[in-house]
Amino acid sequence: MRSFRRVCLASMVVGVCCLSGQSTAASGKSGSGGQSEQMFEKEITKKVSLKYLLYLPQGYGEKKDQKWPLVLFLHGAGERGNDLNLVKKHGPPKLIDQGKEFPFIVVSPQCPISSWWPEQVDALAALLDEVQSKYAVDADRVYLTGLSMGGFGTWTLATRYPDRFAALAPICGGGDKYLVSRLKSVPVWVFHGAKDPVVPLQASTEMVEALKKAGGDVQFTVYPEAQHDSWTETYDNPKLYEWFLSHRRNEQKK
Repeated sequence: MRSFRRVCLASMVVGVCCLSGQSTAASGKSGSGGQSEQMFEKEITKKVSLKYLLYLPQGYGEKKDQKWPLVLFLHGAGERGNDLNLVKKHGPPKLIDQGKEFPFIVVSPQCPISSWWPEQVDALAALLDEVQSKYAVDADRVYLTGLSMGGFGTWTLATRYPDRFAALAPICGGGDKYLVSRLKSVPVWVFHGAKDPVVPLQASTEMVEALKKAGGDVQFTVYPEAQHDSWTETYDNPKLYEWFLSHRRNEQKK
């Protein structure tokens, strides 16, 4: 009888140990192994902020129901910081500061000194949301352009939000050619200097070739003698703004 009790007790101990081992494996604790399917889900709240210059055209607000086109301009790396006067160094903000008038709203944000426009995509999208909610913006005529670092930002922001823009003009920039097919329905005009020592011409060429291969509507202007500054001639050219205004976002859906 005692022998039988010992056998039963031993069997119970082994059974408990086996159950304990199964519990450990299921919980993923030390000693478990193997591969299993898992699922992760978490809601993340992110706070973003950007300083920016806002230009409102002559006549803005005179007609209550009038909606205006908008150009979002992204500056280069040299204009990063906390001084908006730096943003007036190039592009549309420079021309506006010199007295140039445009028939559209211009939004010119400033990238933080330690950041890069492709890292600020969420902030830029939120800025557009903010401006469009506060001002009379025609959502079908929102255009995006940028130079150098801003050219990279233009490609990045547009591939993240391809349905948001009516046309793009990246200048001496580059991006992820494997994502550029998302822009096959968005008109794009690319500019670059053939002798650019900072951002090689190849950076734009690869994006243009990939977009053409995807069936995109793309133009490519190469300035044969220009080095890194391919933006001055571009932004001084009235044809760029005429080209912008000739496009509407809803045309892409037809």
